[in-house]
Amino acid sequence: MDPAQSAVTLTVREALHTLSSSEDGGRLLSTLGALKRYLSGAENSALPGEQEEFARMHFSAVLRCLVGRLSPGWLELLPDGQLEDLWASFFLEGPADQAFLVLMESIEGAAGPSFRLMKMAQLLARFLSAGRMAAVMEGQSRQLTEPAFRLLQETLLTKVVGLPDHLGNRLQRENLEAFLPQNYFPLLGEEIMRVLQAVVDSLRGGWDCSVSFLSQVLGKACVHGRQKEILGVLVPRLTALTQGSCLWRRVCWRLVECVPDRAMEALLTGLVEAASGPDVLSRLLGNLVLKSKKAQFVMTRKILFLQYRYSTPMLQSLLGYLAMDSQRRLLLRQVLKELLETWGSPSAVRHTPLPQQRYVSSALLICLAHLQDTELRDSRDELLASLMAGVKTRLDSSLPAVRRLGMIVAGVASTRIHPDGPPLRFQYEEDELSRELLALAAPPPVADSPSEAEASPAVETPDRGSMDGGVPQAQSEGLGSDLDSDDELVPYDMSGDQELKSGKAPAYVRDCVEALTSSEDWERWEATLRALEGLIVRSPAAAREVSVELAKVLLHLEEKTSVVGFEGLRQRALVAVVVTDPALVAEYLTSQFYALNFSLRQRMDILDVLTLAAQQLSRPGRLPKAPQCGSPSPTSQPSSTQAPAWRAVVQERIRSKTRRFSQRSPRWGPDAGPNEFNLVAGYFFFPLIRHFDRPLVTFDLLGEDQLVLGRLVHTLGALMYLAVNTTVAVAMGKALLEFVWTLRFHGDAYVRRGLLSAVSSVLLSVPAERLLADLPDELLEARPWLADVAEQDPDEDCRVLAVKALLLLEKLRDTLVPLSSP
Repeated sequence: MDPAQSAVTLTVREALHTLSSSEDGGRLLSTLGALKRYLSGAENSALPGEQEEFARMHFSAVLRCLVGRLSPGWLELLPDGQLEDLWASFFLEGPADQAFLVLMESIEGAAGPSFRLMKMAQLLARFLSAGRMAAVMEGQSRQLTEPAFRLLQETLLTKVVGLPDHLGNRLQRENLEAFLPQNYFPLLGEEIMRVLQAVVDSLRGGWDCSVSFLSQVLGKACVHGRQKEILGVLVPRLTALTQGSCLWRRVCWRLVECVPDRAMEALLTGLVEAASGPDVLSRLLGNLVLKSKKAQFVMTRKILFLQYRYSTPMLQSLLGYLAMDSQRRLLLRQVLKELLETWGSPSAVRHTPLPQQRYVSSALLICLAHLQDTELRDSRDELLASLMAGVKTRLDSSLPAVRRLGMIVAGVASTRIHPDGPPLRFQYEEDELSRELLALAAPPPVADSPSEAEASPAVETPDRGSMDGGVPQAQSEGLGSDLDSDDELVPYDMSGDQELKSGKAPAYVRDCVEALTSSEDWERWEATLRALEGLIVRSPAAAREVSVELAKVLLHLEEKTSVVGFEGLRQRALVAVVVTDPALVAEYLTSQFYALNFSLRQRMDILDVLTLAAQQLSRPGRLPKAPQCGSPSPTSQPSSTQAPAWRAVVQERIRSKTRRFSQRSPRWGPDAGPNEFNLVAGYFFFPLIRHFDRPLVTFDLLGEDQLVLGRLVHTLGALMYLAVNTTVAVAMGKALLEFVWTLRFHGDAYVRRGLLSAVSSVLLSVPAERLLADLPDELLEARPWLADVAEQDPDEDCRVLAVKALLLLEKLRDTLVPLSSP
């Protein structure tokens, strides 16, 4: 046995006996002073061999003994806190890893709130503020990867990253601010930067170091969801340090490469969010995406295809990182192919929510902006095939947002993929989304210099010139000097002028039929169309005589001149005809809905007209009536000046001679009246639902014409809602639920929205008692389907509608339970 080591062992054994049993403050002070000689950096320190033996074999036992003697009386054995300062110095000056583990062990082992627990927590806070956590991690960076140190590293890793959780569980309401996650993890980031600086200095001095423990700490912190706190400190510092130092870049690359695969996704998503651009991301990651299969999967698959919560700048950073290196550009080309395949997949369009489709579209346009024509030439045919398939799929969609997205992306992508061919051009109104997508397609500058950025080509847009309007500067100046002479001429205000029409509108409804069908006088034709609605409302009896004929004319009416608001005039006239003679006209329109030789536009016009007419018929007091008292309003005055307002005169005399004991002002509401839709609801509803599953030569609701099917479903739901409190509501509800049950798994989101709205309409329109008595099976089957839609449907609006229908079912159950109880 080595004599020096035997002396250290005997000294420590005697000191532990004294510390455990003695109550003499002076003896304790001398004993602790003798033990402190074995700490590195102390006065009159022992030999290096003795210090090494003490640190390796006896330091943890001494710390546990000191923790065991901690009490208020023991600390007061010496005045002025001398014993407490000496006691704390062992934790703050000794080997950091052992001191940290003993501190955590003593805190976790303390029984409830106590003096010892709070003292150890306060000492741990001093330990962190003194920068000792950096010493803990720096010691591990200098250790060799031997089996003896693996267990220690695993224990330290768990304690270092889980410190806020452990302290929060033990201290609870008495927790210190230093242990809160929002304060601890930024401090941990600062300590990691200190260790990285020490590693760089060691490498410059020729000493070997390892950053694997730092990588594990960083990865585990990101897995715990603390990317923003720790990377918010690391990324700005590393961005500045890696800008001019290759050594710092190599250290950063090694830092992320050593992160375990289970933490790679959390770290990479945090880095991409925190990085200020692709160049920063390239300096921090290097070619990690080529070296790590996990990193490649996360950055080229998961972030782009399986998630869509990230912002557009983050997508630009990620795809710009792939484009900054020649080896990584191969991955960018592969990403473009997969993005275009996903964008054009009918299944993806049908089953992915609209925000995710916008996300994929943005990524697709960013890829096209980074790739050159030479890189796209080899795979041009494949890309064009995917693009055209996607255009067809999206234009066939029932959702306007999906069709609009397809138009925007197809117009830009066709120009980039096949610049020599004719581009795809669509008409759509520009909004914030279209401008954002067009901006993403602009090629990035070749370099960071302003001159090169200005020289980069701009994205090609239809009928767009330069910032000067496509006119050279000298020429624009010349034009401006010529136009200055007209600046003093103020244009005449013609906003109140009206165009004179020589045509005269017919005075009778029957004449309108002839004017719309055989008249060659286009001014008279336009005047007839504008006056038709008013004639029908003023002469309902005359309108009933030719109602079906007039409806046929209006249904087939085509715009022969540029009439402002033609569609609205035609629709309002049709609605007036239906309201005037609802049974006959509704029967005619519903029969024509499934007839041959009608366009999809005409069939949807029929549905719109029936909905609007049913809404007017179900509205109480829809026809204007004279008020029963008070002075008439200007809108209720008769059109003829010869007709006296005798009712108003009589009511005014009665009001002036009547004594009232109440000082309240009279409250006038809408006149009550019967629901006129009650008698004709069946003519509107049942013919529409009867033949939906019978395909025609030019019309297939269950096939390609899903847009009309969606409009039909919404119309049936609206008719069901307007039939509230009618005698036919129960039969309509039963038929509608059977219709819904047939189509409940339809792939089009617009159709599913209509089905869910129809279920809510049934629950709102049919009385609760009749629902329970006549439709119990339908309600029982609808509940699990609605729950499944609310949880798993890809369309957000469908999920919201399903939740509303479930709430109506719950309300229905709560209403019926008291009624069924004895």
